[in-house]
Amino acid sequence: MEFALLGWPDDSHRLRLDYERFAYAGKFVMTSTGKAVVGDDGVVAAAAFDADHTDADTLCVRYITVRQDRQGERFGAELLRFVRGRAVQRGYDRVTIGVNNPFSYQAAYRAGFCFSGEERGLGELALEWPGDRDPVQYRAGLDLFRDRDLSEAEMSFLAEKRDADPPAVVPAPA
Repeated sequence: MEFALLGWPDDSHRLRLDYERFAYAGKFVMTSTGKAVVGDDGVVAAAAFDADHTDADTLCVRYITVRQDRQGERFGAELLRFVRGRAVQRGYDRVTIGVNNPFSYQAAYRAGFCFSGEERGLGELALEWPGDRDPVQYRAGLDLFRDRDLSEAEMSFLAEKRDADPPAVVPAPA
């Protein structure tokens, strides 16, 4: 798999994704965000990001989407870690992302992010890098999902993670 940074927000890059295969596909057509992708013979996952509106030293990952037929293969975590690495190279001190489901939460932890203890937007948990990988804080974030209307797969996942420690961070993409 190849990782590519398609452009920073100032580059006004558009990315057209198949809306039937990617969640949030329409968000990638906007030119106000930077874009990064991973793929081999086509895009498997994409990320959109820009500077935080209140802190110029923070990059905010707005969306990560993984093609439906490749979900669960850790492409989201690997792409998030790739974007984080490029953000650090560009001089950002902090990277944030908001997630709205336990699978995305786990993927962000695999990318080295940690739950900040804050909720924002419409049911998003705020995760940040760098952060505290304290197991109690990790489980506190998972607990916030337990009170939501979840799919059977999400409920099963949360049951498996009831007393778990944060997952290991995935290796950096080559």
